[in-house]
Amino acid sequence: MDLQGELRKLPSVDALLQTPQAGPLVRTYGRDVVVQAARHVVDEMRGQILTGGRYAGQEAVAERLALQAAALVEPTLTPVINATGVILHTNLGRAPLSAEVLDAMRRVGSGYSNLEFDLDAGKRGSRYVHAEDLLRRLTGAESALLVNNNAGAVLLALSCLASARSVVISRGQLVEIGGGFRIPDVMAQSGARLVEVGTTNRTRIGDYERGIDEDTAALMRVHASNFRTVGFTESASLEELVSLAHKRDLLMLDDLGSGTLLDTAPYGIEHEPTIQESVRAGADLVTFSGDKLLGGPQAGIIVGRESLIAKLRRHPLTRALRVDKTTIAGIQANLLHYVRGDAVQKVPVWQMMAMNASKIGDRARHLIQALGSLGERCDVVTGESMVGGGSLPGELLPTYLISVQADNATRFARDLRLGRPSVVARVREGSVLFDLRTVLPAQESLLRTRLTDALKV
Repeated sequence: MDLQGELRKLPSVDALLQTPQAGPLVRTYGRDVVVQAARHVVDEMRGQILTGGRYAGQEAVAERLALQAAALVEPTLTPVINATGVILHTNLGRAPLSAEVLDAMRRVGSGYSNLEFDLDAGKRGSRYVHAEDLLRRLTGAESALLVNNNAGAVLLALSCLASARSVVISRGQLVEIGGGFRIPDVMAQSGARLVEVGTTNRTRIGDYERGIDEDTAALMRVHASNFRTVGFTESASLEELVSLAHKRDLLMLDDLGSGTLLDTAPYGIEHEPTIQESVRAGADLVTFSGDKLLGGPQAGIIVGRESLIAKLRRHPLTRALRVDKTTIAGIQANLLHYVRGDAVQKVPVWQMMAMNASKIGDRARHLIQALGSLGERCDVVTGESMVGGGSLPGELLPTYLISVQADNATRFARDLRLGRPSVVARVREGSVLFDLRTVLPAQESLLRTRLTDALKV
């Protein structure tokens, strides 16, 4: 092949912009976008020629230019059909939101609101009051504060209440959360000095007592919401820690990580400590996430003693970590599900955890029947769903899966991911597996269409 000859066939960016196909694109997307698309197409085709390919021709270049220009103005964050069976899938955005939460966020975001305006007094108010009363009622705490996420909540509490002093924590609780962020690093950033006590698998109340000195500000418990230690283990109870902390005039900080307002045991899952239990046990501050088991928008929530929350509100870091109006609206609407007692019926995370496996099997068989003859390549098999998202480690829920046999399962799954809407499934031993526990009812027809198209190829 004449390499230089093939390269000479490539149009320059300027020449490409002068083609008849470029004019409509410029009018639709603007010149800057089309110029950027043209550069991408020329560079891409040059690379293909240099690796042994041939010039694809003017028609192919024009088609790629149109596709690239359209791609440059499309959002990269798009909806995905989660068919993995992982309910709180961190990479897929964790908790899907209820219709009421989405509506509340849309209504507040589409216009003005009383975010920081006291309608009764006719003067400036506080953005934090909108969720505080609900959190007090639901948890029994004296006060509450919202920040942007739970790592921010822990950072704020330590920065405000323990900076330049020591905090005693079990070695077995020095966890790493998503994205490689570690509790010791968060504590170091706050200015607090970490005092590790006990061992990885066994930490008794006496270990905490020996770790206390005149520089100690607080004891801290970090709940293992994203891992589990089994076997020869022992840990001090929260009640023991609270008693010791208050006897020594120290603060007791309880980081629940995920955090739940409902008991998980009725849904076949080991009991997860609830926020209310921590408050009743006497923890001075309890921190947890808004977007995991609570099932709302991403946020960090702090509940506890009024005097401490008041200090947190005045700390400069609170301004940097504060949440916007749509998040507050979403958190408030989500908390109202718990106030009304309809969280299991309305919050998607709890709907999915409570979903009966036989119902999932019925949905799977119905979808396969709807595929007609293409469904001959599909079977319904038993499997397990996961809660995921750093919540309820090791807890599995029985489910039924649609198993699709494909000549190349990896390629089949990739094609589903790259289509619109994107479908993310599991690949195991040459099969592509779909768990309808995490497929929203409104998405089932879209999944059927995507499967139909994929199976026809």
